[in-house]
Amino acid sequence: MHLHSVNVGLPRDVVWHGRQVSTGIFKEPVHGRVAIRRLNLDGDGQADLSVHGGADKAVYCYPFEHYSYWRRELPGEDLPLGMFGENLTLEGVSEDTVHIGDRFAVGSATLVVTQPRLPCYKLGIKFQSDAMVKRFLTSGRTGFYFAVESEGAVAAGDPVAIVEREPHAVPVSEIVRLYVAKKFSDADVASVQKAILVAALTESWKEHFRERLAR
Repeated sequence: MHLHSVNVGLPRDVVWHGRQVSTGIFKEPVHGRVAIRRLNLDGDGQADLSVHGGADKAVYCYPFEHYSYWRRELPGEDLPLGMFGENLTLEGVSEDTVHIGDRFAVGSATLVVTQPRLPCYKLGIKFQSDAMVKRFLTSGRTGFYFAVESEGAVAAGDPVAIVEREPHAVPVSEIVRLYVAKKFSDADVASVQKAILVAALTESWKEHFRERLAR
């Protein structure tokens, strides 16, 4: 596993469906070492802190391998690294193999997986297509967020290592599947109950799943 690209960008104003929107989804690769701090990377920012950013979503990661899938799905679309708004484009990881609560060493930083990425309408702005939001979620290729356990610095080419696996291992892909499931089977209920035990899973996700179980 290694870090393929580090991508940052500050919020900018764009016009979408006739109204002005501020968004931080436009990220570009940067060269050299970049500091990762508790809330974001140097040179990076989020526009709406009520739904983006914060300690539980300080760093967004997207698997490099997904780019080949999207190039097939979106022929003719320019897909530079950082296109999905990710801070770190990591090679050798996937939603199936990464679990909520897993701890990774990336460069000199230690990062903890906290939740999948749920796309909002701003992904549609980036791709100039509202339909992209649903396509992204349906694909299961959501990427995931890190909290910063130990600040450090990263650069493209850095190795990525698993420091510790979460004992209550629930893959990121399973969290996404449970989120979109219209009904829970007995096995789903057991999986949700297991996920709620993971300390790193953010409280908003736990509350969502508790409400689903109560219904």
